[in-house]
Amino acid sequence: MTTENNWTAVCGQNDLISDSGICALVNDTQIALFYLKKEQAVYAIANHDPFSEANVLSRGLIGSKGDDLFVASPVYKQHFCLKTGRCLDDENTRIQAWPARIENGLVEVLI
Repeated sequence: MTTENNWTAVCGQNDLISDSGICALVNDTQIALFYLKKEQAVYAIANHDPFSEANVLSRGLIGSKGDDLFVASPVYKQHFCLKTGRCLDDENTRIQAWPARIENGLVEVLI
């Protein structure tokens, strides 16, 4: 049996905050969305911080480390790659990341 992912509209492009994060509830999952205006790109990762066990990643600060764009958790400051969900500070930790795009004024996530 295969599971097919679908592009799901989660909010309007106007709901995004440039160079910051927002949270959307999709199918009972909190997704942190980050819009980087300079790159004209949107990223979707799990909002749940595995270190603090709190749903706070959408409130984190965006930065870069080498070629990796990341969000720093507002609690214990671990850095999570916006593209892959990989924790840049602990190679054994990863959060869910989904492909995201802006189409016709809507933010869509491949879930």
